[in-house]
Formats: sequence, C-alpha cells, structure tokens
Amino acid sequence: MSNNIKKTAIITGGNRGIGLEIAMRFARENYTVFVGSRSDLEMSVLNIHHVPMDVRRSTSHQMIVNHAMLKTGRLDVYINNAGFSEWRPLSQIDDEFLENIIDTNLKSAFWGAKAAATALGARGSIINVSSIAGKRGTANNSAYVATKFGMNGVTQALAKELGPKGIRVNGVCPVLIPTPGLMSALESPYAPGGENPVQWMQEFARAQSALQRLPTGREVADMCFFLASDAATAITGQNINVDCGVLPQ
Repeated sequence: MSNNIKKTAIITGGNRGIGLEIAMRFARENYTVFVGSRSDLEMSVLNIHHVPMDVRRSTSHQMIVNHAMLKTGRLDVYINNAGFSEWRPLSQIDDEFLENIIDTNLKSAFWGAKAAATALGARGSIINVSSIAGKRGTANNSAYVATKFGMNGVTQALAKELGPKGIRVNGVCPVLIPTPGLMSALESPYAPGGENPVQWMQEFARAQSALQRLPTGREVADMCFFLASDAATAITGQNINVDCGVLPQ
C-alpha cells in the first residue's frame, strides 16, 4: 500500500473460491476485510472477519456496511462478488430459478452499491465481479448471461452516477475459473463440461485461450486490488477481462 493507513474492504461471497482469494489479497495488503456470506469462511485468515448475510436482501448490505463502519470507522472498497452459475436451457427455466439467479447475481450488485455509496469517501471504489459471459452469450446459459450483461451495464451507469462524488465503479470479467462451485455446475447435463469437466476445461484452454491456459482466482484478486489502488485512480466504468485472451477486445 502507498501509506500506512489501514483501509477497510467488504467482499460479498468472500468465504470461498474467487471471493476468498480476493479477501486474502486485500488482507495481505493490511486491509481490514469483512466477508459477507451465509456460510462461514473456509479457513481462518488474519484481518478477515465473517459477517452472516443474505446478499439477495438490501438490508443485509446496509447491515454489513454499518458493521464495518462501527468497527473501523471507514469504508474504502466494496466488492460485489457473490453469485452462482447454473446452465439451464430455456425450456427448463422457471420463475423460482430465474428469480433466484437474478436476485443473487444482479440485484445484489444494486443493493451492494447502494449501501456502499452511503459510506464510501471521495476516493472509494466499488468493484463488481462479473464474467465474460456478460459480453457474449452461450447455449443453455441465458439466465446467467443476462445477469452478467446486466451487471456490466450497472457498472457503467453507476460510474457516471457516482463519479461526481469521487467514487469509482469497475468490473472484472473472468473466464472460467476452476472453483468448486464452477466444477459442480459443469456437471449439469445441460452444461458444456460433459462427463469429464476437467478434461473439457483443459481442451477449452488449449483451443480458446491466447495463452493456452485459464486464469487463476489469485489473478482475478490481483486485478481487483489494482482497480482499488491508487494506481487506478483514472479508471472507472470499465469491465476488464481477466481471461488469458479468450475474448480479446
């Protein structure tokens, strides 16, 4: 960090997978980190504190912001990371599924930004963890794709709306990251993983990635930290691919 001031970050869904990588990255940089999720952390990490919350509820986002402000007196970064992926063809999408994926992946980003904006200062940062699925559609994935396209639009719009207050809003768009959640989702009969998701991921990397590999959760975390840092003070309203060149833009 550029100074010795101890900053504060909130990360939704930061108890496992990419979210935990992000939480650990900020904790290593001396941030006090509050992780909001329904289940506790997978491991104990210094400077990371779990706060039970349901990201689908606006009141939960305001609660975790209030908690962070009470404990540290400041909020510097709010990361909307919580979400889930599930492949379903149009014929299998019902009200319950659509409501849940929209509430979890998209509406939670609204509620997080709304709560964060009440506490972030003039150099505050909101980061939305989206996906390259928010930039191109794929078969049997319309619901998830819709939420991520929506998140990218929210990022762009809120950058304009909150910019006059000095708050920057950016998104990161990873390609497939082999987290337990994704590998489980790839086992669906509607997902592209087939009978061997690990092999399918390897073949996807060789065929689709410019670097012939896929990024790690730690590389996504590094991008989030960069976007929150003083090195990125002129960057806002961007949805940046972290994809090893799968979707060059």
